[in-house]
Amino acid sequence: MPDTAAAPSVLFVCVHNAGRSQMAAAFLTHLAGDRVEVRSAGSAPAGTVNPAVVQAMSEAGIDISAEVPKMLTTEAVQASDVVITMGCGDTCPVFPGKRYLDWQLPDPAGQGVDAVRPIRDEIEQRIRGLIDDIT
Repeated sequence: MPDTAAAPSVLFVCVHNAGRSQMAAAFLTHLAGDRVEVRSAGSAPAGTVNPAVVQAMSEAGIDISAEVPKMLTTEAVQASDVVITMGCGDTCPVFPGKRYLDWQLPDPAGQGVDAVRPIRDEIEQRIRGLIDDIT
């Protein structure tokens, strides 16, 4: 059983938790495995994950079809070492001692899979860099 006490925790936050934060969390889980604890949430969660995002991630070999958008909580932020925001602006709570990164990425909401693919690929590259940085 892995020693999760030593694993850094990362929280990805966007407004709807239906696109960017779901892709980022899935890539981090897929690429880092047990080395990192991963959470994602939204300040105003959608009812479902964007179908074009599910399709784009499936093309990358990652199944997120069972994921459900989650509400951002103060507890989730407090429990995370790194908080990465993606377009949630001032709705993301800020706590001292946390590392905050803001990734400016296009919002895949309302976009088809052709528009989602480049966002997915950008997120994957950022996640690979993040893994190198935090593990």
